[in-house]
Amino acid sequence: MGDDSEWMKLPTDQKCEHKVWKARLSGYTEALQQFQRITDEKSPEWGKYQGLIKKFVTDSNAVAQLKGLEAALAYIENAHLASSEFGSKVVTLKPVVKVLPKLFESREKAVRDEAKLLAVEVYRWIRDALRPPLQNINSVLLKELEEEWAKLPTSAPRQSRFLRSQQDLRAKFEQQQQNAGDGGDEGDGEISYLFTIRSISVLNFYTIDLNEAKKWQERKEALEALETLTKNPKLESGEYGDVVKALNKVIGKDSNVMLVTIAAKCVAGLAAGLRKKFSTYAGHLVPTILEKFKEKKAQVVQALQEAIDAVFLSTTLQNVSEDTLAVMDNKNPSVRQQASLFLARSFRHCTPTTLPKSLLKPFCVALLKQVNDSAPEVRDAAFEALGTAMKVVGERAVNPFLADVDKLKIDKVRAFSGAFANSQSSQAVKLCFFFCLFFCFFLKPSAPGKKGKPAAPKGAAPAKAKKTENKDVAEAELSPEVCEERAGAVLPASCMQTLDSANWKERLAAMEEFHKAAEQMDSKEMPCQALVRMLAKKPGWKETNFQVMQLKMQVIATVAQRGTFSRTSALAVLEPVVEKVGDVKCGVKAKEALTGVAEACGLPWTAEQVVSLAFGQKNPKNQAEALNWLCNAIKEFGFAGVNVKAFINNVKTALAATNPAVRTSAISLLSVMFLYVGAPLRMFFEGEKAALLSQIDAEFEKVKCQTPPAPIRGGSKASGGEEADEQEEEAEAGDDVVDLLPRTDISDKITSEMLSKIGDKNWKIRKEGLDEVTAVLSEAKFIKPGVGELPTALKARLTDSNKILVQQTLSILQQMATAMGPAIKQYIKSLGFPIFTVLTDSKNTVRAAGLTTLNGWVEQTGMKLWLEGEELAEEMKKENPFLRQELLGWLVVKLPALRSVPSDLLLCLPHLYSCLEDRNADVRKKAQEALPVFMMHLGYDKMNKAAAKLKVLFQTLLGLQYFIYRERSYFFLFFLLVRYQYVASNIDIFIEAYEFRVFRAPVFDRNPASKDQVVGLLEKARASVPKPSGKAEDDRTGPIFTLLPNGKEQRIKEEKSLKVLKWNFITPREEYVEQLKAQMTLCVAKWLMEDLFHTDFQKHIKAIGSMMEHLDAEVEATVGCLDLILKWFTLRFFDTNTSVLMKALEYLKLLFIALSNQDYHLTEHEASSFIPYLILKVGEPKDVVRKDVRSIISLLRRVYPASRVFPFLMDGTKSKNSKQRAECLEELGCLVGLCGMSVFQQTATKALREIAVHIGDRDTAVRNAALNAVVMAYNVCGEQVYKLIGQKNCQLSIRLKQSQHSGGEWQWTLFCSTPVNALHFGLLLLLILLLLLLFTDYLPRWYGATLSLENHVESGLLGQNVLKQSLFRVLGKKMFYTGVIL
Repeated sequence: MGDDSEWMKLPTDQKCEHKVWKARLSGYTEALQQFQRITDEKSPEWGKYQGLIKKFVTDSNAVAQLKGLEAALAYIENAHLASSEFGSKVVTLKPVVKVLPKLFESREKAVRDEAKLLAVEVYRWIRDALRPPLQNINSVLLKELEEEWAKLPTSAPRQSRFLRSQQDLRAKFEQQQQNAGDGGDEGDGEISYLFTIRSISVLNFYTIDLNEAKKWQERKEALEALETLTKNPKLESGEYGDVVKALNKVIGKDSNVMLVTIAAKCVAGLAAGLRKKFSTYAGHLVPTILEKFKEKKAQVVQALQEAIDAVFLSTTLQNVSEDTLAVMDNKNPSVRQQASLFLARSFRHCTPTTLPKSLLKPFCVALLKQVNDSAPEVRDAAFEALGTAMKVVGERAVNPFLADVDKLKIDKVRAFSGAFANSQSSQAVKLCFFFCLFFCFFLKPSAPGKKGKPAAPKGAAPAKAKKTENKDVAEAELSPEVCEERAGAVLPASCMQTLDSANWKERLAAMEEFHKAAEQMDSKEMPCQALVRMLAKKPGWKETNFQVMQLKMQVIATVAQRGTFSRTSALAVLEPVVEKVGDVKCGVKAKEALTGVAEACGLPWTAEQVVSLAFGQKNPKNQAEALNWLCNAIKEFGFAGVNVKAFINNVKTALAATNPAVRTSAISLLSVMFLYVGAPLRMFFEGEKAALLSQIDAEFEKVKCQTPPAPIRGGSKASGGEEADEQEEEAEAGDDVVDLLPRTDISDKITSEMLSKIGDKNWKIRKEGLDEVTAVLSEAKFIKPGVGELPTALKARLTDSNKILVQQTLSILQQMATAMGPAIKQYIKSLGFPIFTVLTDSKNTVRAAGLTTLNGWVEQTGMKLWLEGEELAEEMKKENPFLRQELLGWLVVKLPALRSVPSDLLLCLPHLYSCLEDRNADVRKKAQEALPVFMMHLGYDKMNKAAAKLKVLFQTLLGLQYFIYRERSYFFLFFLLVRYQYVASNIDIFIEAYEFRVFRAPVFDRNPASKDQVVGLLEKARASVPKPSGKAEDDRTGPIFTLLPNGKEQRIKEEKSLKVLKWNFITPREEYVEQLKAQMTLCVAKWLMEDLFHTDFQKHIKAIGSMMEHLDAEVEATVGCLDLILKWFTLRFFDTNTSVLMKALEYLKLLFIALSNQDYHLTEHEASSFIPYLILKVGEPKDVVRKDVRSIISLLRRVYPASRVFPFLMDGTKSKNSKQRAECLEELGCLVGLCGMSVFQQTATKALREIAVHIGDRDTAVRNAALNAVVMAYNVCGEQVYKLIGQKNCQLSIRLKQSQHSGGEWQWTLFCSTPVNALHFGLLLLLILLLLLLFTDYLPRWYGATLSLENHVESGLLGQNVLKQSLFRVLGKKMFYTGVIL
């Protein structure tokens, strides 16, 4: 009894585990009573016995076992724990399946019945995996089971109850249910069960019989034998290639439909038995099965469907997408139908993650084509596929593709979406005793020491509940009587009575009460539709008092923001609100009401309604203000979910409006859309007029470098994670809008004849073929990805011996990338990387064209795809100096813009280090520049580990190890030291350059090092090097300019992208001076920098003198820094010191002479930064300054085209300084005289009219200069001047006629005004002088000689011969001088 007293004091659960059978019997009895008393089936008391029920039914004592069975039965009946709630992951089904055949052999009918119920529940979880173990049971029982199994729903069951250790899984399931997701654990029980099934091998099957059998009976026997083997749920892995090949041949080519059916069943069995291991063979079977769907027999089609569905489960939708899309345009309607049905079934196995937008787009485009198919079965299949996709990913992802689909078809798609949702609902199944009993045997308890995550409190919403909140609240339209009844229940009686009063003051008081009641009303009880419909009560929206109307708008905004505002309610008020949006007095309140509606119903839907209503009216004011509201709304709500295509169509309508305010608002809306969409938006407006396009481009240029503001309204402000999702959607808007472009299929235009021309031996024929390709691409503008064999043909031309054809091929590739868009990425491996071979060419022009083409491709594909794989490393491995320096320079520009890079970039490291010791200096420099960029992405450890394995040059390795090993995170310090090769004595200049360039570069924004730390590090570096002597510091014998590689190009690029200030000002501000100083620090000697930016003007003169001394020796470096030098001299033009100005002009004359000798031509950047400020000095009051400036302008024509100088001079004529106007007009006349009318380019009429305006100037010099310029044009083109200027200008015509008749002073001035005319005049004077000298000197001599001869003849002193000789000598002299004169 003593022992009995001990165990009797124990709790019930401990009694059940006691070693004494009486104690256990007592425990079982107490437990039975306790189980019968507990009414809550989810009470925590049930958990105490969860691990003990197995001992209840397996007790060694028969008496105790009997009582234990009774307690176990009570536990199962009341605890309600079953696999229908816990699922096959918690309940181990392996022993259950093993014991089921024995249970069906029991003599007791009750046992067999309960076993049948158990088999039905197990089948619900593991499906066909239960069939093989039960194949040998009684045929009658098996038939009954088959009938019960057929009644089960096709959807996968879901676990509804969870263990304590599964609370995280519980939260996940709850979130999936709220998001209406279709994810689950379908098939998990089947997979876990399959591990217990013995696998068999099919590879012993003799496929040669199947391949070589000529009779169909032999093939049938072989296929049936194979089918028997493939029925096993689990197959051994191995090489099934021959088997699959044989089956593929039967399905594709055998004419016997019976054999095709059996072969399809074999494929289904193989795919089901091998599961994921069958994915290797899926690509061979899917296209064959899809093509075979042309068979009309239902038995064959069903077998093929089962086969392709089984194959799909072994692979992914991504892998079969290309084959499926290829048959969507098949001529046979049955193939098109079955392809769509296959997609519908495949989508059911997908989730929003496995069906991303990039994969959904091509499917939706193909299915939308079939929606309009002539065959009804094809249309229905397409609707089903689209509906299934909509259910899987949600309406928000699919709706952009349905923008052009009519409402009837959209309703069909949504109907299929709802049908799919209903088919996925799970049904509860009754519990059976044996099932629960075996569940108790093999229940997996949670680990004792492992605590699960706490369950979410009841009613707590998941993190993204707000985002998934459905803004499209479904609400039926209420009748006026119901609205009045519901509104009367929440509004004051006086308000309801006076809403339609004839007295406006009473209506105003009623609306004030209305508004006050709406603000104080409980949001859950607010009848939104009834309230807003009461606002339409007479006089309703025709209210003439603006105060009452304003209150109505406020009420709409309040109700929309506070209540559950549906789209039905919104549609009741949107039209009158839009009508008032352009009202002067009510417009602001109307916009607030629209904003409230957008918050309640979503901006995408609201915006679409507002724009359609606005352009359905004829009031341009409403249209303009609606667009203005939309601009602000997009900034506040963000651009996510907006139907871009519909917006673009509306904007085009607005741009075509006659009212300028509407066009201006439309352009403003475009600029806001540009923030989110980017450059692709411009493509949709190529067909607009040139003037309108220039306005659009100007707006785009203003916001080009801006980032879209963060949303402050709507769902975008819910949480950080949600905001990231919205931003990601907005970032993809540019890619989405490209997909909306209409693209042309040019595959039929890429003929074999064209390809043969491209590969012809004759270069002229090859060029003709390339010209045809260019014409095809130009005509199509935007093309589809399919271009046939064109990539192969173009790849061969990249290595053409004719460099002109190489450049033409590169131009075609760039044109193809632009035309194809992001889809060009599929040709990166086959056609993109071969572009790198062009970079091996020795000609700069060819390499530049190659880089331009590469950049064009990268714009469309992104940079990461180029870094994946070994191709880039293989290109860098080639020991070609041109290729290496161009490739490294390209990477230096592209890599810093990436947030992350593929791990394959590591493969380039050995080749990067080998470039550091390349024999070519340019390659070494580029490799040094690339080091920090690679390290930014790969990190110190990987870089250092790779460097340790290589034999790098001693100096490079020493510097690399010192700065990387010792300073670690400050690797970019090494980058600057190596790149610019500064010594410790220049540490001050280096610090300034570092502060300006490095800390402003976006590449190093994420580095944790602070500015003070880096400056301190630089100082430490200087302290570690011996300081130079004082003589060295004062040494000015070194070069004054340093030629930086690509320095000028980089500065031009930064100024164009507005990373630095653009050199454009009326008077220079301090920030311009500091910017120029920072830029010149990198390429100008320190001592010269001190003089250039000193406050003492004497230092400036000294600096200019030094520059003049070094000009001849450092011409190349001077050209490299020319933009900075010219900018510095523009600052000197604003100085008041004449000595500095004269010295500057002297240097500029020498500089332009040197540039002319070098055949250098100014760039647009250099000219626009210098010439406008030089022209300012042409109006200087001092003649000596104006003379030098005129000389510089004449020298400018040697290094810069006169036609480009002309616009700057025209701008100079608009100055208020009369001297500047006169000098500019004189120079204009000079240019016309030298270059003719070509100097005007396209603006001859406009320019001549502007010049002619100055003929009426008050200043005489200006008038004369203008007349000289016009007359010079008259001398060139004659009477056409009147047509260009316009004959209606009577004053000008009179002045021209007077000047022509009078031949006055201005004509003489004109005659000598130019060097050419002055030279002609001098030659004419010299000719006249020679004639006078000739006739005054030789004429008397000739006359005297003639008289003398006559006398001699008369006197007979000379004979006839002497006379002839004398005459010939005289006449010969005469003819000689006459020839000289001529």
